Amino acid sequence: MDTSISNKKILVTGGAGFIGANLCEALLQMNNTVVCLDNFATGKRENIAPLLANKNFSLQQGDIRNLEDCKKAVAGVDYVLHQAALGSVPRSIKDPITSNQVNVSGFLNMLVASRDAGVKRFIYAASSSTYGDSEAMPKVEEVIGKPLSPYAITKYVNELYAGIFSNTYGLQTIGLRYFNVFGRKQDPNGAYAAVIPKFVSALMEGDSPVINGDGSYSRDFTYIDNVIQANILSMLTNNPEAINTVYNVAYGDRNTLNDLMGYLKEYLSSFDPKIASVAVINGPNRAGDIPHSHASVEKAKKLLHYNPKYSLQEGLKEAVQWYWDNL
Repeated sequence: MDTSISNKKILVTGGAGFIGANLCEALLQMNNTVVCLDNFATGKRENIAPLLANKNFSLQQGDIRNLEDCKKAVAGVDYVLHQAALGSVPRSIKDPITSNQVNVSGFLNMLVASRDAGVKRFIYAASSSTYGDSEAMPKVEEVIGKPLSPYAITKYVNELYAGIFSNTYGLQTIGLRYFNVFGRKQDPNGAYAAVIPKFVSALMEGDSPVINGDGSYSRDFTYIDNVIQANILSMLTNNPEAINTVYNVAYGDRNTLNDLMGYLKEYLSSFDPKIASVAVINGPNRAGDIPHSHASVEKAKKLLHYNPKYSLQEGLKEAVQWYWDNL
């Protein structure tokens, strides 16, 4: 299956964020015209700084909560890769209103703008948080539980709206339920930093990283290159069964936080042997967290020909090199 797309005009919302900037970069390398829409609330200019010199790249500073910004961004676009959102379960617990404004109202604005512009397909970041309190493992797309946080509600509402826009207006949509994505350009700073860059930066500084709980919670950690592949396949597919639905995007394995810490210490100690002996602190469990997460990726394999190349270990080896060079 070909995993390259070229000569298309593609809008990446949240294109200065971790996942968005990686998508922008990959799409430019494949010879596409890329529009990045970002308000820099959580996105970073340095993520896209190297792209600004590329004649096929344009940056529009704007906000998905403003319909006019959305309309301007989608003009003449073939595909939308909608990554713009306020991530983080704890952030949504602290400020549910802003999370809802961005993730629900902003999402609806993007759907309306895409529909009105005649965009070919709208592919959006959904979330593994949609599984909520469902204890079924591995997670299959059709079996979800009750949401456990405002963030999880917003991402589920995205799926419901996308379904309505497909059925009512004929807008082709594909939702990608990302599972714990990590890799280059992921920010280790700030109150809502993801676990892998947070652990990496603590270990590199010789500080004791704090694990929430006893470290037995597990996740299906997904390297950024697997996510890029899933987005490209979502644009390429012509299979009618493959569109207007949602997919898990993961590796299809699970590792505990203790496993993760072991790998990080092992790989980082090749740069600095002292890292192997940094002590780890166990803190309380985090509100709204599910104990275990493990995706079935059979649906994406079958309908999109998704074939994730990077396990946690393989992805971490690449990611720690990037962090060592860039942090």
